[in-house]
Amino acid sequence: MEPIVIVGAGLSGLVAARELVRSEQDVVVLEAADRPGGRVLAETSALGSRLDLGGTWIGHDHHRVAALADELGPTRFAMHTGTLPLLTDGDRQLSPVAPALLPALVALAALAVAGRARPGGPTARTGADALGRVPGRRARRLLEVLVQVSWTTDPERLSLTAMTELVHRQGGLRTMLATRGGAQDTLLVDGIGSLVETLAAELGDRVRLGCRVTRIARGPDGIALDTPAGRQRARAVVVTAPPPTAARITHDPPLPAERSALEAGTEMGVVHKAVAVYERPFWRARRGGELILLGHPGGAVFDTSPPDGPGHLTFLAGGSAARALDALGPDRRRSAILDALAPHLGDEVRRPAGWHEKSWHLDEHAGGGYVALPRADSTLAWPMTTAPIDGVHWAGSESATEHPGYLDGAIESGLRAAGEVLSSIAART
Repeated sequence: MEPIVIVGAGLSGLVAARELVRSEQDVVVLEAADRPGGRVLAETSALGSRLDLGGTWIGHDHHRVAALADELGPTRFAMHTGTLPLLTDGDRQLSPVAPALLPALVALAALAVAGRARPGGPTARTGADALGRVPGRRARRLLEVLVQVSWTTDPERLSLTAMTELVHRQGGLRTMLATRGGAQDTLLVDGIGSLVETLAAELGDRVRLGCRVTRIARGPDGIALDTPAGRQRARAVVVTAPPPTAARITHDPPLPAERSALEAGTEMGVVHKAVAVYERPFWRARRGGELILLGHPGGAVFDTSPPDGPGHLTFLAGGSAARALDALGPDRRRSAILDALAPHLGDEVRRPAGWHEKSWHLDEHAGGGYVALPRADSTLAWPMTTAPIDGVHWAGSESATEHPGYLDGAIESGLRAAGEVLSSIAART
């Protein structure tokens, strides 16, 4: 009997495959990259610690990924955090309740309320339109950086409808921005990447790397997938690639208009992530390692050090800030980031024992991160369509009803798609 084929060995694809194997189904996972994980990637530092260059955190209400971590065994720990992050603008440190920043706090409160109320319908207004009405350069800059870090895009590329829907589905603005008790609550000592490594090892040779799917043909005789290694027939297919990446696959016959519009009307986020590794988290003797940088490069910094060391500082930049870093060579990019931290954390920050970085939008397979977003000129919104088409099912973090763009959403979507496949098989027997 022909197998069920999963397209993509990210977290959602591996979870779907595991669920189907547990139901005694024959499964094959086809992954275009030379590694499993998709937008999850763990590396080992020169000091022997594990760190995440992709998905990193377990939110306080992300019960699916927490349960998977508990099942597979990695040790969870709470991220080291203070009451509030340190706000900086170049060499200056700013109070979050400074008069110049109060308009930003008012705008954030309005967005939080809108996220709870949900939008009434699509609007042509963008985040940049709303941001332009906020008085004060620093207040606008703070909001711009928060959009870039939270959604890996620029305010002008995201409609207000999409922003409020994201706030609603990602657990509310306070949850999204908070560390303790929020979306950046806990980490794994072995890295989130250890979860996909364990799942892929469990599936063994069912996972085929370096096997890009170029075409999916649906016909009366079933489904056939074309790859550089040849044709793979399937009794059912689950496509887990995010819509802009899945758009590279040709479908015969063409996909219905709604699905085609989703793939054409979304774009991946633009994000640069770097992790600096030190012998110890020396910054804790000063103001801590959690910062929002309003200068250039703009971005956010988190203390992701494991409990027993060494010290890890994680830097995130999105949208135009990430593109500006791309224009620098590796040495200048590293210096630009660490030089921005030195006035606040001390000169020692310029001398890490290890440096790890990744621009996800330059990854040909992932296409970007953390999430596929509706283009500002589209009317698309969540939940994104997942209706099966002639035995082809859809998963991926973007398709989750809860926490889209997060690891928890990826797991939700993988379990949902596996359930849909099993139900369709049962209906045919």
